[in-house]
Order: sequence, then structure tokens, then C-alpha cells
Amino acid sequence: MDKITNKYETIFVVDTTIGDENVASVVEKFKTMIEKSCTVESVEDWGKRRLAYPIEDRTEGYYTLINFVAEPDFIKELDRVYNITDGILRTITIKK
Repeated sequence: MDKITNKYETIFVVDTTIGDENVASVVEKFKTMIEKSCTVESVEDWGKRRLAYPIEDRTEGYYTLINFVAEPDFIKELDRVYNITDGILRTITIKK
């Protein structure tokens, strides 16, 4: 039986006050995690941008957008890892 897969889009914002090297390592961590478990359609590094409103007294964040195809169970694991990773300000994952 075929596994059920869906198209997803995730955007995550990394705190820029942790330093450029740490920002790069957090972004690479999630790119690698998604590439190992899913089929990646596109990755867009939007770079450092001003936040629409302050989050934890931060006014800037590093944005990354990833489009991918995955099984629904992977999204739960991705959210779990987002929540336990230091430096992540905000995330959103949507089913397309």
C-alpha cells in the first residue's frame, strides 16, 4: 500500500542575536532534517528581516522558507524539534 504524502510549506524565524554562525547552524539543522525525511521542492533563505512586531524583545529575525513533500507524521516531529531548539522565534507549517 502506498504511503500518504502531502505538500507542505514551512517558514521559521531564527533569533539573530545568537550570532551569524549559530543562525547558520540552526538553519542547516532544519534543512538537513527535512532533506533526510522528505522530498524537498525548494529552499529560500530570505535572510535577516525586520519583524512585524517584537517577539521576546527582538525586532529582527532570519527567515527561511522550505517547500517539501512529506508524510503527515513528520510534521509532528518537525514541530517538536522546532519547540526544543534554542534560537527559534516563530514557526509555521501549512499543508498546501
